[in-house]
Amino acid sequence: MNKFWKMVVGLIFVFSLTGCFGESYNFNPPSVKLSSNSTIKTEELAEGNIVWRGEGNKVKKELKIKDISSLAKQQPQMNFIAGEKVDLLFEHTDFAPKGLSVSVWQNDKKSDLKVSDISFNLPKSKGEYVMEVNLHTDRGDAQYVGRINIVEH
Repeated sequence: MNKFWKMVVGLIFVFSLTGCFGESYNFNPPSVKLSSNSTIKTEELAEGNIVWRGEGNKVKKELKIKDISSLAKQQPQMNFIAGEKVDLLFEHTDFAPKGLSVSVWQNDKKSDLKVSDISFNLPKSKGEYVMEVNLHTDRGDAQYVGRINIVEH
């Protein structure tokens, strides 16, 4: 009977350690993609200003972009339909979200879009826009930008 208890204790010890080694966290900021019903593929936004902390609250990645608008205009154009619903897709979610905002710029005029969970509706006016997504989390802040073209349906 003594061998049985040693074996049980040994198994409990091994199984408890597998929980420690089995988890791996991604301490990089997530990539962000846009998805809608009108596009077959997802469209990835470019990273803008980022301060992201990793293990031990140490800064893992930091980017400082002076001219976000120029960065966005250099990105491939993404086409969407006026007023359509768009979802934000995150590569991973190894963070606790604290806030998410989406804005579009057209001719230096900023419009904040209402975000519900991870979805928002695009403006109803056609034209070219610069999109800005700001993600605030327990790991830090990350900004993403892109160039979108909105067409009528």
